[in-house]
Amino acid sequence: MLLWNSTGGEDLLGNSSDSRPGNAEQVLVPIFDVLILFLGVGGHSMVMVILCRRHRRTTGQSAQSSMTGTGTDVLLLALSSADMLLLATLPFHTVAIAMQLWPFGDFLCRLAGFLGSACSSASAFTLSTLAVSRYMTVVHPTRAYHLLSPRRVSIAAVLLWVPACCLAMPQLVFRSVGTPHRNPDGLACFAFLSHRDQLIYGLFHFLVAFLLPLITIAIAYGNIYLFLWRTRKASQAPQIERYQSKVTQTSALLVLAFTLCWLPSYGLMLALLLDQSSGATGTSPRYGPFTVFARLMAIASTVLNPILYALMSQKFREDLQKLFKRGGQSASGGVA
Repeated sequence: MLLWNSTGGEDLLGNSSDSRPGNAEQVLVPIFDVLILFLGVGGHSMVMVILCRRHRRTTGQSAQSSMTGTGTDVLLLALSSADMLLLATLPFHTVAIAMQLWPFGDFLCRLAGFLGSACSSASAFTLSTLAVSRYMTVVHPTRAYHLLSPRRVSIAAVLLWVPACCLAMPQLVFRSVGTPHRNPDGLACFAFLSHRDQLIYGLFHFLVAFLLPLITIAIAYGNIYLFLWRTRKASQAPQIERYQSKVTQTSALLVLAFTLCWLPSYGLMLALLLDQSSGATGTSPRYGPFTVFARLMAIASTVLNPILYALMSQKFREDLQKLFKRGGQSASGGVA
């Protein structure tokens, strides 16, 4: 949800954190955006195609053998959908940076801010729900069989958008296109007017959309590791030891990636909110280079999700190989 306006980088609230970006930033940021957009759309497209094909294959199988996998696939599909929608807002901000103004009007300013906030929050909520579902599957498989049916997981994935949209509603209500103080010739997509309002919303957003999902993910995977560690000591089974090692590595990467991608953005936001000299618009030129890094990390999370949450699965890698083989065979058949 890290958005940018025509006068430089924005914090998570959509307020400028730099008076004017340099020429290097005007060139480099669009290049990085195009690369991230290409990789993100391509990666999530493959994830969605594979998950949809997997769902069709499991339709004819018994419910008991496909219940848990289908529920996880639903959450992965919801995660890819949220990230794809977030990537759809990226070109608007890329153009705004390149042109040094917001040329899309007030409605798209509000809509882009709302979608950016809602999609990033829904993605974080989905990741925490995925961690809880994996905890239930490993530690309480019997309860998971009854609770994590595909229908219930699908309903939960949809309901996650309710708090995400509520959290993003101030972006839709209070955003507007205005004239920045330090660049009177350009227009910028700003949010909020009062520093007090920014502080309240920013802290609440940090707690709900970052800290709470992070704690949930850490607790869920921590409990999975402890459960597998106790099980390994009791059974001394080598396959459990290997599974424990894999889960430990995966869990560490999941928590680390989520934290590293979003911590710079929220750190920037909190720094701007605590900086009384930045005023209502949050202009503070010394944060300029860091805003580029924070924005890049936040957007890069949409590229990392397909890798960390899907490509780590051996089953997914096999499906990916089958997908490329079918594509190659179709191309060969067409040429022949």
